[in-house]
Amino acid sequence: MAESGRLWNAYQDVIAGRISRRSFLQRAIALGVSAPIAWGLLDAAGVAAQDATPTAGGVAAAPTSGTDGQTRGAGGELKLLQWQAPTTLNMQLAGSFKDQLASALVTEPLIHFLPDATPIPCLAKEVPSRANGSISDDLKTVTYHLLEDVVWSDGQPFTAKDVVFTWKWIVDPANQSPNSALYGALASVDAVDDHTVRLTFKEPQLGWNSYFSSAQSGGILPEHMLSAGGGANDAFAAKPIGTGPYLVDSFAPGDNVQYSINDRYREPNKPFFAKVNLKGGGDAASAARAVLQTGDWDFAWNLQVSPKILKPEAEGGKGDLVIVPGTGVEFIALNFSDPNKVVDGQRSQWQTPNPVLGDKAVRQALALGVDRQAISENFYFGPPGEPPTSNILLGIAGATSTNTTWEFDIDKANAMLDAAGWKLEGDVRQKDGVPMKLTYATTSKSDTRQGTQALVKSDWAKMGVQVQLLEIDSSIFFDTSAGNDQTMYHMYWDMHEYAWSPAGPYPLSYMLRWVSHDGKNIPQKENGWSQVNEERYNNPAYDALYDEATKATDIQQADELFIKMNDMVVDDVVVIPLVQRASEKYAIAKSLNHDNIAGGPFEALYWNIANWNRVS
Repeated sequence: MAESGRLWNAYQDVIAGRISRRSFLQRAIALGVSAPIAWGLLDAAGVAAQDATPTAGGVAAAPTSGTDGQTRGAGGELKLLQWQAPTTLNMQLAGSFKDQLASALVTEPLIHFLPDATPIPCLAKEVPSRANGSISDDLKTVTYHLLEDVVWSDGQPFTAKDVVFTWKWIVDPANQSPNSALYGALASVDAVDDHTVRLTFKEPQLGWNSYFSSAQSGGILPEHMLSAGGGANDAFAAKPIGTGPYLVDSFAPGDNVQYSINDRYREPNKPFFAKVNLKGGGDAASAARAVLQTGDWDFAWNLQVSPKILKPEAEGGKGDLVIVPGTGVEFIALNFSDPNKVVDGQRSQWQTPNPVLGDKAVRQALALGVDRQAISENFYFGPPGEPPTSNILLGIAGATSTNTTWEFDIDKANAMLDAAGWKLEGDVRQKDGVPMKLTYATTSKSDTRQGTQALVKSDWAKMGVQVQLLEIDSSIFFDTSAGNDQTMYHMYWDMHEYAWSPAGPYPLSYMLRWVSHDGKNIPQKENGWSQVNEERYNNPAYDALYDEATKATDIQQADELFIKMNDMVVDDVVVIPLVQRASEKYAIAKSLNHDNIAGGPFEALYWNIANWNRVS
């Protein structure tokens, strides 16, 4: 009854114009109402959608309400709890969302994506299109016209040469950017003049907006600071300069970042907050409590906490719980290589098969032994917001497969292992002297992840699978340092669990995660473990589908290719998808203006932090 009352109050607020449609949607989903039903309520009541009109400053009308007339720096300190602490502030070295988030206060792309996937300009004057003549008919050339009079935080002018340099920096193997394979689709990036840059692709590119876009991987780097290479790269990763609203005052990797205003930021009344204190460490449950209950902090990101904890803390506290529907998937990734055998000075060498997981029957049996419904209902918010899933690519219209299914059947899994020759000896199955013993890592300490691990381990034990559980701190797990052998890219264990989502509505960079290209896209010692296919999956048929998608010129054809890629990854059990995750699940102080938080599936959540402010 209490939840129905809160939904009714929100409904009255949106009808009266006191809150936006987006804010109503967020509140409705937090109360367990699906997005289609929420939108249907508003449409039935005749509540019009707000325009998302781009502005030259790179922000849209919908997520900037309440910024007119404010004074830069008048808001004092903004306190962000990001329990997965950043380890680098170079967006083009970011191995996960935690680093992209921390970089987004400083580094900007050419375009952003609104929550509904609408592209809007940031450092560009306008979004390229065929209508404005910026995209060629053959889809091989895209021209960006850049904002004029934008300067880096040190006063140097931002020009097209910085965009050219960024591309060259990303694809340079010496820099070991995890985005290098994606940006390899570009044949050239050329400065037509100081404020015009032309992108030329090797093949026609429907997904042209996958490049230099979003606060996940599109950030532009300053040529004048990084052109020297070497120590300049390290200095930038620790204290970057950018065109964004903030400067970095201090950075303690794995702990905290302190920011102050970039006085040269192009919008004179922004940002509202004079200081930003981003604190890492701890756990998600403590972060939620510090916002929802004690009110000591303003915002807590990525609340990987079960509903039985979050819901009571959100009742009558000092903050609100917000859940935004998304395209992310919580999944278990399986290592196709042997994490224990040393070959050429490295474990998990991509051509050395995993002695247990190399057997497809084993992978299929493991998938049968995962109770996704129980995981969804016990550790997440369950259907409709966070349902169990059999797909790895979700939430993108036209590209979501209806061909896959999942089931939980221990008996069927045991029969499959028996037929494959894995015989039970005592409590553990063996075949040809190889015991079915697996290591299973997760990225962080939370009741959702450890609860999932414990449930899966218990069910797999009924199949004769012995599992050793590992817990790797997120600052280590997602680190991109070549010398850290506990990262996801080294994958010196049999499987690990985390969540990932596409960085844009055309999911090229997302599906790149399972491309091999004869090992070139697999993290190994030879490339500094900088590539993204950490499962060491090597399937030329999958690579051919991906390569075809990089040059597709028809969106229906592209969607079919993405569906085929999804189905292949699922059928080969490269991953075991668990739950469709909300794109954002955060706690926010009641004093913050909720309407200006424009969380969505294709951006790092702080992407428009210049617009954040407090309610009057």
